Amino acid sequence: MSSVSAVPRQVVLASRNEAKLAELGRILAATGLDVDVVALPDGPEVPETGSTFAENALIKARAAVAATGLAAIADDSGLTVDELAGMPGVRSARWSGIRDGSRADRDAANNALLLAQLDDVDEERRGAAFVCAAALVTPDGVEHVVYGTLRGRLLTRARGTGGFGYDPLFVAEGSTRTNAELTADEKDLISHRGRALRSLAAFIGTLAPPPR
Repeated sequence: MSSVSAVPRQVVLASRNEAKLAELGRILAATGLDVDVVALPDGPEVPETGSTFAENALIKARAAVAATGLAAIADDSGLTVDELAGMPGVRSARWSGIRDGSRADRDAANNALLLAQLDDVDEERRGAAFVCAAALVTPDGVEHVVYGTLRGRLLTRARGTGGFGYDPLFVAEGSTRTNAELTADEKDLISHRGRALRSLAAFIGTLAPPPR
């Protein structure tokens, strides 16, 4: 990895997932990072062919840089379940195999399958973690990846209507509420994505000021 010559003036968020975009934008804004966030233009979805969260984050960020000529931030994240040897992992969004329908429909199918797979698993063996890899890629070839992790456990039924993905099943360590029962601000403070993006914003803040 090389070093960045200057803080980018504009950054593309490399996602078309509206729920994730809202969360990414909210977290970055809270860091006070002084960059303009630009929407990813319409285009084909980039196949996430990596075997790790970092590889997929870099794939998406590189594609966004190629499409826009701007610096890009991308994340890849998912749920790792102890009893399932770390799965769904990078396949978290596609765990049920359903690709059609709304995001809510796919989330519901993923959650239903996960609950079925853990149906006979005792509470003490339902440990899990949300993991996020967040990547910054710049047009001059700089690539920097950071990570965020949130440990917790999985319930036997969904609770809450906030968040997205596996949030209704996941209770973070030290909490009694699922991620879907937290407010957006409460979730941002502890989430894997919040931790990763705050770390990435801190890295960007160490770069040289942009040229005038």
